[in-house]
Amino acid sequence: MNNVNFDDAKYFFNRELSWLEFNDRVLEEAIDENNPLFEKLKFIAITSSNLDEFFMVRVASLKDQVTAEYDKKDPAGLTPKMQLKRISQRVHKMVEDQYCILNENLIPELKNNGINFVYTNDLSEKDKEYLENYFTNIVYPVLTPMAVDPSRPFPLILNKTLNIGVLLKGENEDNDLVFATVQVPSVLPRIVEVPTIENGHKNYIFLEEVIDMYIERLFLGKEIICSYPYRITRNADLTIHEEEAEDLLIEIEKSLKRRRWGEAIRLEVSADMDERLVNILQNSLEIHKGEIYKINGPIDLTFIFKLISDDGYRHLKFNKYTPQIPKDLLGEEHIFEAISKKDIFLHHPYESFDPVVNFVQKAAKDPNVLAIKQTLYRVSGDSPIVKALAEAADKGKQVTVLVEIKARFDEENNIIWAKRLEKAGCHVIYGLLGLKTHSKITLVVRKEGHKIKRYVHLGTGNYNDITAKLYTDMGLFTCNEYFGSDASVVFNMLSGYSEPPELYKLNVAPLNLREKFIDLINNEIENARSGKKAKIIAKMNALVDPGIIKALYKASSAGVEIELIVRGICCLRPGIPGVSENITVRSIVGRFLEHSRIYYFYNDGREELFLSSADWMPRNLNRRVELLFPIEDLNVKRTIISSLKIMLNDTSKARILQSDGYYIRADKMGKFNLNSQEFFCKLAMQEVENYNEDKMDFIFKPIKK
Repeated sequence: MNNVNFDDAKYFFNRELSWLEFNDRVLEEAIDENNPLFEKLKFIAITSSNLDEFFMVRVASLKDQVTAEYDKKDPAGLTPKMQLKRISQRVHKMVEDQYCILNENLIPELKNNGINFVYTNDLSEKDKEYLENYFTNIVYPVLTPMAVDPSRPFPLILNKTLNIGVLLKGENEDNDLVFATVQVPSVLPRIVEVPTIENGHKNYIFLEEVIDMYIERLFLGKEIICSYPYRITRNADLTIHEEEAEDLLIEIEKSLKRRRWGEAIRLEVSADMDERLVNILQNSLEIHKGEIYKINGPIDLTFIFKLISDDGYRHLKFNKYTPQIPKDLLGEEHIFEAISKKDIFLHHPYESFDPVVNFVQKAAKDPNVLAIKQTLYRVSGDSPIVKALAEAADKGKQVTVLVEIKARFDEENNIIWAKRLEKAGCHVIYGLLGLKTHSKITLVVRKEGHKIKRYVHLGTGNYNDITAKLYTDMGLFTCNEYFGSDASVVFNMLSGYSEPPELYKLNVAPLNLREKFIDLINNEIENARSGKKAKIIAKMNALVDPGIIKALYKASSAGVEIELIVRGICCLRPGIPGVSENITVRSIVGRFLEHSRIYYFYNDGREELFLSSADWMPRNLNRRVELLFPIEDLNVKRTIISSLKIMLNDTSKARILQSDGYYIRADKMGKFNLNSQEFFCKLAMQEVENYNEDKMDFIFKPIKK
C-alpha cells in the first residue's frame, strides 16, 4: 500500500471534462418526467448558458495556452491541446443531445400545451401581412446590413450576438459572391407572437425568421443566394495586471469592453447552412473546423428564459415555494435580541434570506450601531443591502465595504454599486492585490450600555437577495466574542496592511486554510490507524485541488470512511482498490443550485463541523480570501449533520460517480424515493406550522380553576 503513487495521472479526472459531465447532469433534468414542462425548458436553457461561459473562460484559457506553446500536462495527464480535442468531441455530442431533447420531447410538449413555434411555411397571407407591418415599423429601422468587399473589411461580430450571414451574387459573371451580415437586434424580443393565427394557441416566430422573410429589403438591387443565422463566442477572460494598473476600477471597465471582441473560439451555424457561407465565416474568423457547431434548431437557447417567465403558465412550473421564517427566529421581533440569546442558523432558500437583509437594515437605522463592515462579492441589481449600507453611511455610521469587482461577469454591476457606495460616504475597498475576496462576512458594532458588542453574520453564499431564493446556502448569526474579535481582525487585514494575529475561531485563505483542512484529514488518518472509527463528510461545489485529493486518497487507504457531495467538477476518482475504495462521491442537481460548503470530521466522537465560503480548489485555497468557521452550538450542529444525512440519502436527484467517470442515478441503488430539496422545503414549512399550532394551543388553552 505504501508503494502507491498518489500523483499518478490515472487517479485523476480532467477538470474540464468533469465540468462537462456536470452540465450533462443539468441537461438530464430536461427529460426528467418529475419536472414540469417549463422547468425542463429552464434546464435546457441553463445548459446553453453554462456552455457559453465555459467557452468564454475555460476553453479560451486552453486556447491561450496552446498559442503560447504551453504543453505541460494537467494532473490527469492531458496537455492543453489534448484537452481541447476531447472537449470538442464531448460538446458536439452534448449539443446533439440537447437539440434532440428540444425537438423530439419539449417542442411537442409545448404544442400540446398550446404554445407553437411557427415558420414561414406555416403562415397565411394574413399572418404575413401582420409580420410585414411589424418588420417595417419595428425591426427594419434598427437593422444595419454590412457587406464585405475590397473597400469594406470583414466587420466586427460581437460576442454572443445572433447574426444572419448572407451570400449575394456579385457584379461579375464568373460566379462571384459577396458576403454580408446582419445582426439580429438584441434590443428586440427574440420571439414574436403572431396573434393573427386563430387556433386558440400562443404562436411565436423567431425574430431571425422574420428578418429573413424580408431580407431582400436590406439589399435592394442585389440577388440573394442564401441567408442563414450564426453566432460566435469569443474569449472573455479578463487579463488584468493589477501591479501596473494605477486605478483598478478604470482598468476593469476597459477590459469589459474588450470582452466583446476577443478571439473567436466557437462558431454556431444553422445545420443546413450553405457550405460556401460556412467556409467564409471559418476563414474570416480564423476558427478551426472542430470549433464549428451545426445547430439543428434555434441558435442560442437562452431565449427560453424569457418564454418561461410568462406568469400565465403557472401550472407548467414547480409549485411556488415561499422561503420560511428560520426556526430559530420564530417569535422573535428584534434581530439583535434574538442573536444575543443564541447562535442562529439559516438554511436558504428553504428558510428566508430576509433576516440577513433585515440585519443590515436594522443596523443602518439603529442609533446604537456605531459601525458596519461587510464583504460583497455578487449582489443583485437593486440590492436592499447596498441601499441599507448607503443609508447607514448617510446617518454618520462608520461603513466599510469590500466590493470584489473582479467577480467574473458581475464586474459591471459591482462597479456601479461601488461608485454609489463611495458617493454615499462608505469606505469602499477593492480587494487585495492579486487575490479575490470571496469570503461572506458582516460585522455590526453596537453600543449596549457602557459596553461594545459585536454581531457577526457568516455565510457560504453571496449577499444576493435574488440568488438566495435559487441557491442552497447556509449562514450563522452569532455574538460570540471570539467570533467578533476574529471578524474585526479579518476586516483590519482587508482594509490595512497588518498581518493578522492568530485567530480564535476562523481560518482564512490563503493564510492557513489549506493547512487546517490537511490537519483535519490527517487527524482522521491517525485515528483510523489507531483502530478508531474515522469519518469525513464534505459537501462543496467543486473538488479540484490535487493536494487535498491526495490527502483524501491517503485517508481512504488508511481506512477512513469518506462521503463527498460534490455538485460540479470532481477530479477525484472514487472506488479504486487500495486508493479510493472507501470514498463515495455524489452530485445533487435539482430545483435549486446546490451551493453550500459543509465540512464534517468525526474526530473520535468529538465531531467537528465547519461551514465555509471555499471549495476544495486551488483558486479558493491559494488565490482567494476565504473563511472557514466552526459550528459550536450543539443544536445548530445537530441540525446541519441531520441535513447532511438527508442529502446522503437522496434517491431522487442524486447521481453517484463511478470510477470510470460516469454517474449513475442513486434511485437505481435505493428502494425509497427521497428528494432532499423537497424534504427541506417541507421541513421548513412544518417548523413554522408547528410553531403556529403551539402558539394557538397556548392562546386557547383553558384556564384552570
